[in-house]
Amino acid sequence: MIKITVIDRQDVAHELEAPTDMNMNLMELCKAYELPVKGTCGGMALCSTCHCYVLSDTPLREMSEDEENMLDQAFFVKNNSRLGCQLQLNDDLDGLTVKLAPEQED
Repeated sequence: MIKITVIDRQDVAHELEAPTDMNMNLMELCKAYELPVKGTCGGMALCSTCHCYVLSDTPLREMSEDEENMLDQAFFVKNNSRLGCQLQLNDDLDGLTVKLAPEQED
């Protein structure tokens, strides 16, 4: 198990325990803890409803072309933006801190 901190859109920090042996990603973990992450596309990097900002210096794998393309179309993108569905839970993510990005404007 690893620990990941997710700061919600009301700036409340949630310390989550995450299994690394279930092939889960950050979006699925947030949904399991009932945090407000939609994950509309089911983790295929086809939407940005799991958009988050990485706040810690945790080393992450390179962004895929699909993730980059989706973030190019997303709202509120910053240099530290990532899609939660593309962050696979593994031991290297222990101590990761992210903040959920604002929801899309209607």
